[in-house]
Amino acid sequence: MSLSNLFRRKSTSTILQQGGDGEHSGLNKVLTVKDLTFFGIAAIIGGGTFSAIGNACFSGGPGVVILYVICAIACGFTAMCYAEFASRVPVSGSAYTYAYVSFGEIFAWIIGWALLMEYSIGNIYIAFSWSGYFTNLLEGFNIHLPEWLTINYKSAHAAFLESKSGEGILAWQNAPAIGSLKIIFDLPAVLINILITYLVYKGTKESRNISNAMVYIKLAIIVLVIIVGAFYIDINNWTPFMPNGFSGVMGGVSAVFFAYIGFDAVSTLAEESKNPQRDLPRGMIYSLLICTVVYIILAFVITGMVSYTLLGVSDPLAEIFALKGVKWMLFIVSIAAVVAMTSVMLVFQMGQPRIWMTMSRDGLMPKKFSEIHPKHKTPGFATIVTGLVVGIPIFFTDENFVLDFTSIGTLFAFVLVCGGVLMLSPQSEAELAERATKGKFRIPYINSKYIFPAIVIGSVALIQNLFPTFFADTFNFNDDNFASNISMVVFFILCVVMAVLAFVKNLSLIPLLGLISCCYLLTGMAVSNWKWFGIWLLIGLVFYFAYGFKNSKLNQ
Repeated sequence: MSLSNLFRRKSTSTILQQGGDGEHSGLNKVLTVKDLTFFGIAAIIGGGTFSAIGNACFSGGPGVVILYVICAIACGFTAMCYAEFASRVPVSGSAYTYAYVSFGEIFAWIIGWALLMEYSIGNIYIAFSWSGYFTNLLEGFNIHLPEWLTINYKSAHAAFLESKSGEGILAWQNAPAIGSLKIIFDLPAVLINILITYLVYKGTKESRNISNAMVYIKLAIIVLVIIVGAFYIDINNWTPFMPNGFSGVMGGVSAVFFAYIGFDAVSTLAEESKNPQRDLPRGMIYSLLICTVVYIILAFVITGMVSYTLLGVSDPLAEIFALKGVKWMLFIVSIAAVVAMTSVMLVFQMGQPRIWMTMSRDGLMPKKFSEIHPKHKTPGFATIVTGLVVGIPIFFTDENFVLDFTSIGTLFAFVLVCGGVLMLSPQSEAELAERATKGKFRIPYINSKYIFPAIVIGSVALIQNLFPTFFADTFNFNDDNFASNISMVVFFILCVVMAVLAFVKNLSLIPLLGLISCCYLLTGMAVSNWKWFGIWLLIGLVFYFAYGFKNSKLNQ
């Protein structure tokens, strides 16, 4: 095995023949820029709005809006990098395909494997959150499911071991058993996964129509939440602004970043877009801008309504109105959450099979995964496998584990996409003129030769002035923050290296800022995040060397 083969790249012409030219794809091209924007909103406004935002506010207090802005900036730069790739390489596969063009096969495999984890694990989290809100909705109609059918086994067992009162201990005590095995599973989460899988299997047009309708409903209800909540704001709740310091704000990075990963899913729909080189970039950027405004306003409202200490719950929007005694809003919030999370699952469940499909067409996955259903024009087998990959873990995992697992995989993908744009070969003036004539997106080139080194030096000076002990604390490896300090030191080294490269290579500023922003967010990940992510990547590399490397189309 030659090590050079690990970095073999796919040519753009080969990729276009697989679907980007509109003639070689077996999928239905039915999506417009409006549809793509709505798919992005459908994926972004969901679990991050109705569940994860509570944990973020609990960790960072009102100051969590700063983290939303940081994440939005990082995602904004990254979205522009995605848009650049989507304009040049308009096929399904998302960051996987883009890495194949820029970095080579081994990096493409790693990022493809990470994306598979991102979408499947992310949908498990959404399924659990959806179940909680759906159960509350049923309670409003006096329909009561047994406790052992509304909670996952792991949470119920943990509640039993810790003797915690509530749903978990009741589920454990009342559940039927086969021998010594308690029958406990989250039935609503299982059923919604089956329903979504069926819908995605049936077709893109059907999924689009339902997704668009759900986006209208949830945006209207979120606006209502903001308007009603504004009347209950107590400005004293915004003090202190950062109760746990900036480290507390950064402690919510997993929860906040989880809210933004949806725009990545839009790029997997390239081969079902009518004009992907024009509409994909617009869909991603429009959806990101709309959702950023929504998140920042919503974070201000909920931290103003109640103390941040009361928001560490799985259903924060319902909790704040319950605390304020606005009972009629509880019902509306539950409906909005059910609709919002259904749309998120729909988009994620569409994204993953298309990554399976693209990897299969490259020979890195079994051929069966790239089969297109003759009637529905969807990757049928891959869709069914996706349903199983999401559905089976629902029986033995819990939401806390999957949230951290998802965010780190997404950030890793974003880093490679931004880095990939930096490595793309410059296009000729004729190619740039053609893209401009046809309305195709391209990142405006801003020379970072002097700007980025100045940003690095200025940032260091500003930090030293505002936080005099920051660097001394960071380079102190004897305290309890050893792991986070190490990651921050690595980040500083990266900044210096990239500043030198920017000066020498005249790198493009926007993708460079995207790369640095995402790497900074990675410093907020806990050691456990890295451990589980490393195990997942190790499993993926074993599969790659056992199957993908020798079966790759580039090996033939």
